[in-house]
Amino acid sequence: MKEKVVLAYSGGLDTTAIIPWLKENFDYEVICCCVDCGQGEELDGLNERAKLSGASKLYIEDIVDDFCDNYIVPCVQAHAVYENKYLLGTSMARPAIAKKLVEIARKEGASAICHGATGKGNDQIRFELGIKALAPDLKIIAPWRMTDIWTMNSREEEIEYCKQHGINLPFDASHSYSRDRNLWHISHEGLELEDPSLEPNYDNLLVLGVTPENAPNEGEYVTMTFEKGVPKSINGEEMKVSDIIRKLNELGGKHGIGICDIVENRVVGMKSRGVYETPGGTILYEAHQQLEELVLDRATYEMKEEMGNKLSQIVYEGKWFTPLREAVQAFVESTQEYVTGEVKFKLYKGNIIKAGTTSPYSLYSESLASFTTGDLYDHHDADGFINLFGLPLKVRAMKMQEVDKKQK
Repeated sequence: MKEKVVLAYSGGLDTTAIIPWLKENFDYEVICCCVDCGQGEELDGLNERAKLSGASKLYIEDIVDDFCDNYIVPCVQAHAVYENKYLLGTSMARPAIAKKLVEIARKEGASAICHGATGKGNDQIRFELGIKALAPDLKIIAPWRMTDIWTMNSREEEIEYCKQHGINLPFDASHSYSRDRNLWHISHEGLELEDPSLEPNYDNLLVLGVTPENAPNEGEYVTMTFEKGVPKSINGEEMKVSDIIRKLNELGGKHGIGICDIVENRVVGMKSRGVYETPGGTILYEAHQQLEELVLDRATYEMKEEMGNKLSQIVYEGKWFTPLREAVQAFVESTQEYVTGEVKFKLYKGNIIKAGTTSPYSLYSESLASFTTGDLYDHHDADGFINLFGLPLKVRAMKMQEVDKKQK
């Protein structure tokens, strides 16, 4: 019997060309696995295409709810944002995909997993670290790094290779944006985006929404509820997390929310420029943070901010299946015990405008915050506090004065 390889299959030209390439160069039985993280219509026609290309089997695995509940929610709770802008849409999905690829490989008794990520990107790291952590015995095949036997360097060459193997596909050689889509976001790279001096051509680029200029002239109020840091409802309607994200994507896209143009630092050492559309995710992050402002004490909030930054780096670098990620997530989850309440905001031309937040665990005290003196706060107490709090500054200034006098 032939050895089996599980191919992470998207149905695009790259992974379609990899099927006959694997059979020709390794004599593998190729089993395709397309992991559905919410790509939508991109999954149409994949079964026929995979079989036509020489795969013995195609799995289409729906992990949308797992992706939302076990990967997206922890990052929302942590407010994990890479380099202050990127909401980790691709980064969060890769470990979930790697886990499913390993499951299928085990089910099929495969000896290897193959992916189509390039040698310049982050995804090769994320896929392979996930596979190594979950199945260290499996071989990993990365065609784009095997330049001695992977000789195709353009879409034209891949199309010609497929034709030579009797595979006629509905692809053309025209270049377009390189995109990655799931329920959380869609990313865009290539074309004019490769030159940071150029403005994105948003009329051709945007998929999930519109620019703020083209958003409605009327704002729209939205109310959300959370329980222990997990979103539960929109405008009074309870729904699961995946449906909340779908609804927020619709609302955010309509109002020009969540368009991010960033030059980021890849793990492999280079800078890359891309545009991310994350309408629902941007709203969800903001709503969750508005609630935390009421509920978390200052010291916890500061430490959680550090942990959020650390988690963003962990996820971006593909280190999801590590003790460090588990430890950081455990800390974050402990801070969510009282992150329960209601958040109201208005969406208007790219903006998320606060319209009121309430929580039974709010630490905000109107009597303390107002200018009226209450029983809990005596203005005279501030005298001693400021004297002690400012003592290091005062001592240093006195010492500097003594030094100046001696020098004179």
